[in-house]
This record gives sequence, structure tokens and C-alpha cells, in this order.
Amino acid sequence: MGDEGLKPDGVTISSVLPACSHLELLETGKEIHAYVFRNGDLLRNSYVASALVDMYCNCKQVVSGRRVFDTAVDRRLALWNAMLTGYTQNGFYTEAVLLFMDLMTVSGLLPNPTTMASVLPACVHCKAFADKKAMHGYVLKLGLGKDRYVQNALMDLYSRIGKIDNAKYMFHDMESKDMVSWNTMITGCVVCGYHEDALVLLHEMQIAGEKDKFDGNIEVSFKPNSVTLMTVLPGCAALAALTKGKEIHNYAIRNGLEPDVAVGSALVDMYAKCGCLYMARRVFDRMPIRNVITWNVIIMAYGMHGEGEEALTLFENMVVEVKPNGVTFISVFAACSHSRMVDEGRQLFHKMKNEHGLEPNGDHYACVVDLLGRAGRLDEACEIIDSMPSGLDKVGAWSSLLGACRIHQNVQLGEISALKLLELEPNVASHYVLLSNIYSSAGLWEKANKVRKNMKETGVRKEPGCSWIESGEKVHKFLAGDTSHPQSERLYEYLNDLFGRMKREGYVVDTSCVLHNVDEQEKENLLCGHSERLAIAFGLLNTPPGTTIRVAKNLRVCNDCHSATKFISRIVDREIVVRDVRRFHHFKDGACSCRDYW
Repeated sequence: MGDEGLKPDGVTISSVLPACSHLELLETGKEIHAYVFRNGDLLRNSYVASALVDMYCNCKQVVSGRRVFDTAVDRRLALWNAMLTGYTQNGFYTEAVLLFMDLMTVSGLLPNPTTMASVLPACVHCKAFADKKAMHGYVLKLGLGKDRYVQNALMDLYSRIGKIDNAKYMFHDMESKDMVSWNTMITGCVVCGYHEDALVLLHEMQIAGEKDKFDGNIEVSFKPNSVTLMTVLPGCAALAALTKGKEIHNYAIRNGLEPDVAVGSALVDMYAKCGCLYMARRVFDRMPIRNVITWNVIIMAYGMHGEGEEALTLFENMVVEVKPNGVTFISVFAACSHSRMVDEGRQLFHKMKNEHGLEPNGDHYACVVDLLGRAGRLDEACEIIDSMPSGLDKVGAWSSLLGACRIHQNVQLGEISALKLLELEPNVASHYVLLSNIYSSAGLWEKANKVRKNMKETGVRKEPGCSWIESGEKVHKFLAGDTSHPQSERLYEYLNDLFGRMKREGYVVDTSCVLHNVDEQEKENLLCGHSERLAIAFGLLNTPPGTTIRVAKNLRVCNDCHSATKFISRIVDREIVVRDVRRFHHFKDGACSCRDYW
């Protein structure tokens, strides 16, 4: 253009800057900004200013973007929107909310749909902005309640604050939906823990159609894209829904989405959490591009499966390719903890800051406390907590120590840990439950009952033990002592028969796992009804011989169920994979992959 003797004007500049923005060509964008400075008329052009703000924010230079905004002469709504979007996309949520307030009070402008779609996500994540639901009322007051972009943002807001029913109502009430609407609703279900609903929505999305708004006779269908897959795959992982996860993987391959780094990372995570470490590694090895999230997922996968040495090898390979972050170290510490690699974990903790330039936070200290506590080195774990810098959150560290006291039945230290935790988090059920369990295991029934009484008086409710197993297209859930399943009578009969066979093989019931002061026979009956046993029995009765049984549980597997499952695996000649809240247990031929260290 310059060779032709033509001089770029405001339209030229505001057209070419978005290319720099999308390609993140910061240096080229700065050169164009310099040209704007040399040509004073362009400085007064609001479209040019908006394009510059957008370019700087997309290139992660938010401060430079704000400098352009502050020096702009003509601040039109598009400029305000560009700065709002820049703040929100870069995680400057408080700044976005404050800027929105300035827009409302000093600019004399009214927000449009773009404004609201930009500021609503900031309201969700801004802790100082308490009355998040009030934004919906403001949207309606502005007359923007039927705008699709605003509706999508509101659905996301309600989901993020746990109001999934409000989000669902808005979704079903929408006059027309786009891909963002479907992806937002699926994400909301996953965020709120409604994983089965997310899978149902995925199915509905593929069979649904929307009438084209320009031609009512044309129906637009929706095909899941990379965002859909990376959103729904964690739902498969949470439910251990391997069959559904494989279907989604096949879809990704057929539609050329597998090479996408976000989809690939989600697939690695899904296979790992469904107990298929081999497939997780296979997907990982085939990925053309791997980022820090991908590496974190595969390291965590090996750690959850008790393969600590391989997790450390992967970490060493990772640092050559990408820079580790805080999550990386949490993954490696967890791997060391599950594999009794205490010295290796401690060495890495000391290297974290010196060699990798990362300051340990409260979560890292909690991991090291778990590493030491799980190995029975409780005094050293206490020293780690005492050495934590002031200002760090110690809840995780004390919680790890309390869990270790439960494993090693240290009543005195358990009481100290629980007291600290109840001061910091008086409404968290797990603190009460662990302390009560410690007392019960030690036969201190009066103290255990007192803890339960305090728990009841404060209105804190224990999370019930729940296990689930995939069968065909459905995920079957079981609670402890559950009799609501259609096959309940058959399951209990089968378990009773299995119980007799196990005893003849040498199985001895560990009634210390029953934390109620009842007779031995009642304790045996309670153990037989534990949720994972019901799920395992369901799997054995409803799958062909030789099929691997895969069960997930929301709590830690108790000692007796762990022992019983080893016997069951040998008697029925099946591999049984159980994922509890912390790690995987692969039971085969009467042994467990954890080597009784969990």
C-alpha cells in the first residue's frame, strides 16, 4: 500500500490490527501503534483506539491496553467493551467490574449485549462482587434478556454459582440456541457435578436442530466441536464411563479433532481416570503438540495408578520440553506419596524453588505433609507445617496430617489436627468424620459419639459413600446399604454366597472398619453393604466372564473392602479396578497394585 503512495487511514489501521491481535504479533502491533503516534489524527479515532486495546490485551499486555484506553480522546462504547473484554479474558476480574461501574456512572453510555457478555464472566469470578444474581435483573431492566449472547453468559453465571436449575430453565426457554449455548449448558452440568446430564445433553445436541433465523425452512444441526469434547470428557472421567469416552474418542478421530491439544489432554485424563493407563499413554504419545496441561495430566495419571517411578521419569522428560508449573509439582508429589517415594519427593520439594523458580504454596506443603504422614513419619510432617511461611493457607496441610493420623491411629496428634481444622473450617464434614473415625478405631466410643453429636448440632452432614459402575449406556450408582436398585435382592444374595466362599479361602473380616458400637454380626452385615461391594457384585452378575470390572467411589476404600476385593478377584478370576477418592487399585489374582500402601 505504501509502495503505491497511499497513506493508511483509520479504517486501514483498525482493519489490520485485528490480524496482529489474532496472530499475537505484538512487535508488529507496536510498530503500527508507533505509526498512529506519528499521525496525530489517528490518535483521535475511537475505532483505532479500540483495535489497539484489543491487540494489546490479546497479546497479554493488559497494562499497555489500559494506557491506550486512558489516553483515548473519544471513548465510544466499542472502546469500553474492548477494555472490558481484555480485562475479563486475562483474569483481571475486579478491574473489569470496576471499569463497568465507571461506564455506568461517568460515561453517559448504556451497555449493549457485548458489554454484558463481557462483564458477566468477570462478575462470576470477582470475589468482591457478592450479589451476582442481581446482574440478571439488571440485564432484564436493560431489555437484553432475550439476547442470545447475554443469555449464554447468564447461563454460565448461574452454573458457576451452583444454580444449575436456573441455568437449565434459561437454556430450555431460549428462542434459539447456538453452539455456544449447548457448550455452555454442558459445561455448567459438569461444573455442578451433573455429569450424567452433560452426557444426555451431548446426545440431545446431536439430534436437535434449530430453524435458521433468516429462512425458517432451513434446519441447522449442531456437531460437537473441540470445546464440546474437552467439556464433556471430564464428565466421562468422573463417572468412569469408559464406553461413552471411547465413543467420543472415535468421534474425535472421525472429525479430525484428536490432534487438538485440549481434546487430546482431555482424552488422556479420561482414559487415566477410567483405569486405562495404557490407552492414556497411547493417546499422549500420539499427540503432535503437548502443553503443560497435557504433561500434568499424564504425570497425575501415573501417580494415581501407583507408578511413581514412571511419573518422575515423565517429569524429567517434561522439563526439557515445557516449563513445569505449580500443578506439575502437586502431581509429582502425589505420585511419590502413593508409591512410598518419600526421599525423592522431599528432594524435589527443595528443588522446586532453587532449580525451577517456583515458590511453594499451601497445596504443595499439604502434599509433602501427605507424603510424610502416609509413610508414618508424623513428627516430620508436623515440622513441615511449623515451617510454613506465615500467610499461607494451612487447611490442606492440617487435613493431610489428620488423614495420616487416621491411617496410623494416632489419637493425640489427630485431636490437635482436628482442633486446628475446626477452627479454620467449622462446617466441613470430613474433619468431624475423620476425628470420629480415629476415636472409633481406638475404641473411644464416647468421644466418637460426642463428635457426631457436635456435627449434628452444627448442621454439618456427612457425604454418604457412593460407588458407580458403567453398564451398557447407563451408569449405575449404589449407596452404602442401598436397597433401591432393581437388582438389590439378587446382589445381596450373591454377596452372601461370595462371603461364604471367601471365608473358606481364608478371608477374615476386619470389623475395625465399622465405626459404630454394635455387635460383630451386625458389623459384618454393614460391611457387606458397602457401596463398592454392591457395584462389584453388579458388575460380576451383568458382564461376561473375563471382563474387567471398573468401579469408582467417592470416598477412600476401607481396609476390609480392600481385603475382600483381593479375595473376590482370585475367586471369580477377574481383574477388578477400583478408583477411590485418592488413587486406583488394580485387583488381580488375590493381590492389589497398591501393595497395601494407600
